[in-house]
Amino acid sequence: MSETLTYRGAVYPWHCDHMGHMNVMWYVGKFDEATWQLFTLLGLAPSRLREENAGMAAVEQQIEYRSELHAGDVVSIHSRVLEIKDKSIRFRHEMRNDETGEIAAVTTLVGVHLDTRARKARAFPADIRERVQAWQEPA
Repeated sequence: MSETLTYRGAVYPWHCDHMGHMNVMWYVGKFDEATWQLFTLLGLAPSRLREENAGMAAVEQQIEYRSELHAGDVVSIHSRVLEIKDKSIRFRHEMRNDETGEIAAVTTLVGVHLDTRARKARAFPADIRERVQAWQEPA
């Protein structure tokens, strides 16, 4: 799958810590918003998850902080699926400073598809796996 825009926003003064740059908790928050946009594009909208008694849980996250962001910076996040398995998905978000083009941070996550009643992992529906596989094919 090619990269897809999943977030646009700004860094506000209350996002910054005593060092004057965006605090790590806000990177994670913005990446989380991008995750839900990505999931919706894949067909895993919150309404569908509720209807099917399904959910998603992050089980692994790695973050690389590459350049600082400050109050007033405008950012975007571009996302791509790296791999989908029967019950899990691995994906990557890249946060960029829109003015400079610099990559501010990159995160790679693994999410697991859940049965919210049984409270255990379950297979993704076929249409989700097919959609991801179609996006992963070269253009």
